[in-house]
Amino acid sequence: MRVVSGIQPTGNLHLGNYLGAIRNWAAMQDSLEEGSEALFFLADLHAISQPHDPSALRSATLEMTAALVACGIDPDRSVLFNQAQVPQHSELQWLLNGTARMGWLNRMTQWKDKAGKNREGQSVALFTYPVLQAADVLLYQATHVPVGEDQKQHLELARDIAQKFNNDFCSEDAPVFTLPDPIIPAQAARIMSLRDGSAKMSKSDPSDMSRINLSDDADTMAQKIKKAKTDPEPLPSEEAGLADRPEARNLVGIYAVLSGQSVAEVLSQYGGQGFGGFKPALAELLVATLGPIRDRFVALKEDREALDAILARGAAKARERGAPTLTAAYGALGLVRH
Repeated sequence: MRVVSGIQPTGNLHLGNYLGAIRNWAAMQDSLEEGSEALFFLADLHAISQPHDPSALRSATLEMTAALVACGIDPDRSVLFNQAQVPQHSELQWLLNGTARMGWLNRMTQWKDKAGKNREGQSVALFTYPVLQAADVLLYQATHVPVGEDQKQHLELARDIAQKFNNDFCSEDAPVFTLPDPIIPAQAARIMSLRDGSAKMSKSDPSDMSRINLSDDADTMAQKIKKAKTDPEPLPSEEAGLADRPEARNLVGIYAVLSGQSVAEVLSQYGGQGFGGFKPALAELLVATLGPIRDRFVALKEDREALDAILARGAAKARERGAPTLTAAYGALGLVRH
């Protein structure tokens, strides 16, 4: 089993990033059996498909590396790297561009969403983004790829590209590419803003009180939970009672994910209580969970030399893993390469 997954480097990481993706990666790494392997990468090549600040991108790439290590990704047990140091990703994307079809890419819902009405004004990279995603996983003969609902379509495209390439250029008993299967996280946490329970927690929200940053100290975390928007009603005893209470639902959901309980179990414990009692309990749990991660993250993100070394070592391993597949792809296409 070989698991491959990437994440775009973003600065100002928050609780939503941790519970939504990063924590699942660490759990996946820890659950792999002997002989299996996980490759996790910072998708910095994907980041340039839209307007960006080069210095901010470099800083965010290192910050995300620090966050992944602080959250439990072990560079000695997993292969952790950034795309830009592994040119095989871009090479394989170009080879796969000959197999991918315009119609397939035009149907990608994320392309439609990100391009909006100004498709002519978008970069070619944004349009071919899913082909690079296909290269990201096919290069390493990934058997499994963790995907959320918004990425399932892209993995299906990667399988279509791999299948067509194998059919067009390979013998039946010697395909170049493995068709990866999806891993759907059992609990994909969707963390909402502390100021508006109907909006996702986001680094772009102008109010810092809307999110728990990975760099927040214990007092700041506790204050943000204390001031989080709620309603005057006590917590219900059953989950159905949260249906029209987005802020209450969000706070209970955060507690449930952090404690490893179901929402129903949390409500059986706190149902009937007001937020005056529940918020301190949530703050205590949050500090206990994120405190050690925060301390390591803050220390690591200032050690640029160590972060560069982690990425360089991971990239060397990734280049080694990807070389046989790229060579096979060149050969299957009849390209002369020594």
